[in-house]
Amino acid sequence: MTDLHSPGLDELFDAILSLRNREDCYRFFEDLCTVKELTDMAQRLEGARLLAAGESYAAVAEKTQMSSATISRINRCLRYGAGGYRDAIQRSGGTRDE
Repeated sequence: MTDLHSPGLDELFDAILSLRNREDCYRFFEDLCTVKELTDMAQRLEGARLLAAGESYAAVAEKTQMSSATISRINRCLRYGAGGYRDAIQRSGGTRDE
């Protein structure tokens, strides 16, 4: 995987880590991102949750309306990536029962 480390990203991540609660997150990310960017990120996390729970690509596509290419990329990240999706899913309460 590409080494993304940079001073700019360090500053961004430090700013994110400084947020105290969900409302702080809403305000910061509303200023930082477009609505589409935010909904895409939320959709990808939901896709990762579903895949981690054993859902098929077809079920994930139906539930999230994501393309098969996006679902495939998420699945590759779950299997071979840096572990970010898995950590986030686990730390935020695991997979949800639908």
